[in-house]
Amino acid sequence: MLNLTWAQPEHLVAHVLVARRLDGCDVDDIAGRWAAAGGSLVAPEAGATLEPVSPELRALARALLRELDSVAAPAALSAVEPDDLEAIERMAPGAAPSRTPADLADRVHGGWLGRAAGCLLGKPVESVRRDGIRAIASSTGNWPVQGYFTAIGLDPDVAAAHPWNRASRTTSLVENIAGMPEDDDLNFALLALLLIEQRGEELTTDDVALAWLERLPGKRVFTAERIAYRNLLDGYESDEAATIGNPFSDWIGAQIRTDVYGWVCPGDPARASALAWRDGWLSHRRNGLYGAMFVAAATSAAVTAASVDECVSIGLSVVPPQSRYAQAVRRGVELGRSDLDHDAAVDELYAEYGHLHWVHVLNNSALMAFALTRSGGDFATAIGTCVAGGWDTDSNGATVGSICGGLTGAAALPAAWIDPLRNRLATTIAGFDGIGFDELARRTVAARLR
Repeated sequence: MLNLTWAQPEHLVAHVLVARRLDGCDVDDIAGRWAAAGGSLVAPEAGATLEPVSPELRALARALLRELDSVAAPAALSAVEPDDLEAIERMAPGAAPSRTPADLADRVHGGWLGRAAGCLLGKPVESVRRDGIRAIASSTGNWPVQGYFTAIGLDPDVAAAHPWNRASRTTSLVENIAGMPEDDDLNFALLALLLIEQRGEELTTDDVALAWLERLPGKRVFTAERIAYRNLLDGYESDEAATIGNPFSDWIGAQIRTDVYGWVCPGDPARASALAWRDGWLSHRRNGLYGAMFVAAATSAAVTAASVDECVSIGLSVVPPQSRYAQAVRRGVELGRSDLDHDAAVDELYAEYGHLHWVHVLNNSALMAFALTRSGGDFATAIGTCVAGGWDTDSNGATVGSICGGLTGAAALPAAWIDPLRNRLATTIAGFDGIGFDELARRTVAARLR
């Protein structure tokens, strides 16, 4: 049996049931039929299981996925969480454009470096439980998290209790880092830069779809992106690729793809978020789209603003204020400003959002907002706090690092985080492997939409 994650219909049914119930839909009848046929109602955390499946059960899964696609969200939810860009823009409060600073090139460079460093910090512990991250860091003298993870000195019992250091992650340990290793959190940024260089303001969702098919190997995309990729190959148009058998449209994937749209629209969050919507539309809806728009607006602000609070506020200015996404970000901000210590505050987030999958956009964005707010913009504090909080550690670390790196600028970023990157990025995106972050920053500023 081919154990392909995030794609097999029998694994997707349970995920779709969870997603529809989170939206307030009644899917008990479908769930009952699925369980009666022997299907699992437990959504696999890793996207697949090794359990064999009969052709009959797989065929039923395909049929039920089609039926679940037709289950509409309640009208009350759609009223506060629209998908259409014009409806979102009418509902969102908006923010006025700001002036481009004289040090834009250094700040964009800082954004690229910060994204890479935050991603690199979170990469070895991606999907590891929060208590496991603490145990690993404590065992090696790195708690609170103040530097890249290491396996040197790690208690074997801790390593066995919290499986973490898979082969694909060893290049992210401090003793092995030799430049930024490949990661989807950077691959998508490269694609966005290429798209802006080629298409500029005329960028469409079709352009994004073609770039994926031409540039991205299928196993380099996950969750909603893998579903959309499959749907494109199956002949669906880019406008509908996110809507066919996709339980992950409210997950974090679109949020990790849009920093570049902010950097090429410095101080123009509305313009940046509109570009992000066109990108995110390929694979996500509602809160997944809002995450893409939030990050584009926040990174647009990061290279012009004076504070991290301003970045978060501007990020919120482009999303529907009553959406679950906006509520999650505001909750993270509230806890970041509270008198609770780090652990107690993150405990609150887990109490409220811990029922969600570790790749969902709401829990991760609440944690992201908490880390940004609590850090006051300090780079090391922000990425350390965010990664220590768990869930999607490399994606959250990348976004938080990007925002704080843009605020700080490359010249002022701590050498301990930046020097190991060796100004080199590995990727399977043709034409970019081994590129320097200084060159990426130069090209980003040159591609700026004026």
